[in-house]
Amino acid sequence: MPIKKVIPRDDDETLFADGFDDAIIGIDLVSSPARIIYDKVKMIEILVTQEEMEEDEAIDFLAYNVWGAYVGEGTPIYMDDGDSEYIRDLLSEL
Repeated sequence: MPIKKVIPRDDDETLFADGFDDAIIGIDLVSSPARIIYDKVKMIEILVTQEEMEEDEAIDFLAYNVWGAYVGEGTPIYMDDGDSEYIRDLLSEL
């Protein structure tokens, strides 16, 4: 199911990172507005393959222009492999 169909219809504040739909790994429906969750590693891969950037260049671009930007309550969540492993460890302790 497309992620946009999961977001409540009256939610016009959920923000998406343009060009990174393939990096979406989830959605936070607890927050209001809902927040899209992106995989940072996949975002880097998208820039390397589609924009022909070097990996370091892609990381610098994303860190400065995307990951560090706060654009309101609907700002997406950016997660990397280290974050997901940390979360899995926390969940296993419950």
